[in-house]
Amino acid sequence: MSKKPNHLRPIYRLIKWAVRVVYPGIRLTGTEHLPEEPVIFVGNHSQMHGPIVCELYMPVERWTWCAGEMMRLREVPEYAFRDFWSQKPGWTHGFYRVLSYLIAPLSVVVFGNANTIAVYHDSRIMSTFKRTVEVLAQGQSVVIFPEHDQKHNHIVYDFQDRFIDVAKLCYRKTGRPVAFVPMYLAPSLRLLTFGEPVRFDPEAPMAEERVRIKTELMDRITGLARALPPHTVVPYRNIPKKDYPKNTDA
Repeated sequence: MSKKPNHLRPIYRLIKWAVRVVYPGIRLTGTEHLPEEPVIFVGNHSQMHGPIVCELYMPVERWTWCAGEMMRLREVPEYAFRDFWSQKPGWTHGFYRVLSYLIAPLSVVVFGNANTIAVYHDSRIMSTFKRTVEVLAQGQSVVIFPEHDQKHNHIVYDFQDRFIDVAKLCYRKTGRPVAFVPMYLAPSLRLLTFGEPVRFDPEAPMAEERVRIKTELMDRITGLARALPPHTVVPYRNIPKKDYPKNTDA
């Protein structure tokens, strides 16, 4: 599955090459847990580290869920400030407001040309689900970072759960219960590690599956983080670095 020709794609390729040059290499562990089938990878966002690492170092062909606002020039500034920098100290907000406008063209080039699936939180969410099912049915995997602004523990923020509904739609189309693979990114260790999959049960009520799969994924990602050597966790929110937690925190 490829994207339509885009005259900005050469610029995107140049940007991707430059990022690969300057971004530290990432080791992959736990790849023995990856099924030989298309899966849905679910991980900690780790601010911008998650999308960057998935674009550069994922071991399989994949498409990544991305906020649709980051692909639309007029919508980038408000979304970027709110999602990336609104929790920075108040005296810095003017700088980040300006920065959110400066990055808008770059955002459109990058996210519009990477292997991304636009995500919406209104009636357009069905187009997100439809595209995701198409990708999975054609044999490619999907990456989702479902954290939102509600803290769960010192490793991950709480997960939104509606992304799990994709599994039901995928089962209807393919007859295969899709597996959700937990993954944890530790930028300070230059490590991306995968855990044992959580497989969708098509016989269980959907409401129960949302709770079960969401809970198991958060628990397994937390377990992956705790099992690693002591390191600083890069949280979902862009808070001051002095407040970043450690994986060994209680």
